[in-house]
Order: sequence, then C-alpha cells, then structure tokens
Amino acid sequence: MYVGTLSFDLLLGDVRSLKEKRSLVRPIVAELQRKYAVSAAETGNQNLHRRAEIGLAVVSGDTGHLSDVLDRCERLVAARPEVELLSVRRRLHSDED
Repeated sequence: MYVGTLSFDLLLGDVRSLKEKRSLVRPIVAELQRKYAVSAAETGNQNLHRRAEIGLAVVSGDTGHLSDVLDRCERLVAARPEVELLSVRRRLHSDED
C-alpha cells in the first residue's frame, strides 16, 4: 500500500475577506475530490485573506497510478487562473515506512 500527499501553497488574487477566500478555495477542493477521488481540504492559512493551503491524500497499491493522480492534481491547481501556485510539497509513503 502506498500513500501520496500533496500540499499546495496558494496566493489568491483580489480577495478582501475570508468569505471571498472560501468562494475560491471550496470549488478547487470539490473539483479535486470529484475528478480524482482524493481526500482534500483546506489545511492551513485559514485566517489569512490572500493565502491558502490545500492538502490532499491518495491511497493506491501501485506507485505508477499514485504518481499519475498526484501529477494530474498538481496540473489542475496550477491551471486555475484565480490562484497563483507558490509551492507544492509532495510526499510518498509506503506501509514499510
């Protein structure tokens, strides 16, 4: 069994409130969950208006499939015009770790 995680550090555009921030972050999280069947959530920077952290996790029996899903998730977030992807942290874990 393998677990892959991604952590996205995002800079949001012209956001003036936490409510506006949620209106940008929630659709990204929902699309990741819907398209790729991953567990995803806003995991950090909840009190900052223009910054967001989204974390996701995937479980698979095959590292090739795991890497493919993580790559697709990263491309999806990077392609969103309303956010700037500042950094991505990727980790792969096995049950032998």
